[in-house]
Amino acid sequence: MIAELMVQPSYWIDSDISIEKVRNLYLFKFTENLQARLEELVEGKKANILTSGEVIELASLLELDRIFTLINAKVIAASCP
Repeated sequence: MIAELMVQPSYWIDSDISIEKVRNLYLFKFTENLQARLEELVEGKKANILTSGEVIELASLLELDRIFTLINAKVIAASCP
């Protein structure tokens, strides 16, 4: 089994992750800079030009995005009557 390296989510917490109020709910979001970086990496993957470090960074960001989507969905579901 090959272990895939990941960037720890805590790497982005101080400067690139925010909690924003959306319709009276507080949701986890990427900052504009981190969202732009994610999109840049996705485009690089499509063009097959990512370095190995960028592949790891992309995998980490995509995993963090999945986690935020799940958490935010749970927050929204819990707020429904």
